[in-house]
Amino acid sequence: MTASPIQPSILKFSILKPSDRIFCALDTTDTDKAVALAKQLQGVVGGVKLGLEFFCANGADGFKAVAATGMPIFLDLKFHDIPNTVAGAIRAVAPLAPKILTVHTQGGPEMMRRAAETAAEEAEKHGVARPWVTGVTILTSMDDADLAAIGVKDTVADQVARLAALASENGLDGMVCSPKEIALARTATHTGFKLVVPGIRPVGSATGDQKRVMTPSDAVTAGADVLVIGRPITQADDPRASAVAIAASING
Repeated sequence: MTASPIQPSILKFSILKPSDRIFCALDTTDTDKAVALAKQLQGVVGGVKLGLEFFCANGADGFKAVAATGMPIFLDLKFHDIPNTVAGAIRAVAPLAPKILTVHTQGGPEMMRRAAETAAEEAEKHGVARPWVTGVTILTSMDDADLAAIGVKDTVADQVARLAALASENGLDGMVCSPKEIALARTATHTGFKLVVPGIRPVGSATGDQKRVMTPSDAVTAGADVLVIGRPITQADDPRASAVAIAASING
């Protein structure tokens, strides 16, 4: 089976307001808190991200509670298994209609193709918008020394470029990459390939456990499509005001 073709009419961004580019990582296992944050951020960010910790704690019911706020959701579960199992996992979550899903590109070409195909098939079956299936290359908490420790001799940049090209060639809609790899990801992938970028820190923010970071404005200028921003918003005294300020700092 060949990979489903990328559909530009589905994946193309219209001209976005800076705020629409921001997906806030909620990073909590508390459904009530996640719902409250999503409501508080309505109209000032483009969506919210729910990760593995939240989904393991709350499952589909937790997802539905947040989705009921009307916020687009990036469901960041980073599927990584044999192709048939990943296809099954996507089949299970597709009816929830997430905006963005993630798989690990290190699962290989066939796994990526099956993920993209299954997402398209299941979205059509359930009458929902097809989610972007995006590939995770090297986690933003890792650097060259971490790769060496697990037996990867290439640099982070070389490995990201290789995995980005595989994702682009095998039907994925985009990839998740650190800000520092935006330029090389653009070189390695096709036009219209979407870059979802965590590791975003406004000027003056602590980097935390992220080793490869960039300001929101610099990331968009470099070519990021979606900025994933968590603690600078969620841990602020006023999360909504923080999100507004971050959007205002983005040039276009």
